[in-house]
Amino acid sequence: CVALYFVIKKQQQDIMGFLTVNKIDFKECDIVTSEENRKWMRENVPEDFRPMTGVPLPPQIFNEEHYCGNYEAFFDAREEHAVYAFLGLTAPPGSKEAEALARLEQQ
Repeated sequence: CVALYFVIKKQQQDIMGFLTVNKIDFKECDIVTSEENRKWMRENVPEDFRPMTGVPLPPQIFNEEHYCGNYEAFFDAREEHAVYAFLGLTAPPGSKEAEALARLEQQ
C-alpha cells in the first residue's frame, strides 16, 4: 500500500509538473480529503476505462467533464508529442505537437 501511494504521488507530480512547465492551466482535485471529488472521479471514468475489479485509481485526467485518460495514456501522449490533443486542447504555435500537425496537414 505504501509503495502504491508513492507511485501515485510520483505520477501526479509528473503530470502537474508537465502542465506547469507548459503553462497549461489545471485544477488539482484531491480525492483523499474530498468524498465529493472521489465520487465524481469514480462516476465519470467511462466503463471501458475502469479496471475489471475495484475502482479507478488516480491520477485520472479530465478536461472539465471530458475524460482524457489515466497516467499511462498521458505518458504515451507525452512520448508521442500529442499531449494537447490528449487534453482536447489546441497545440500552441511553435510546439512540437503543432509542427507535427502542420506536417501531417501538408501531406
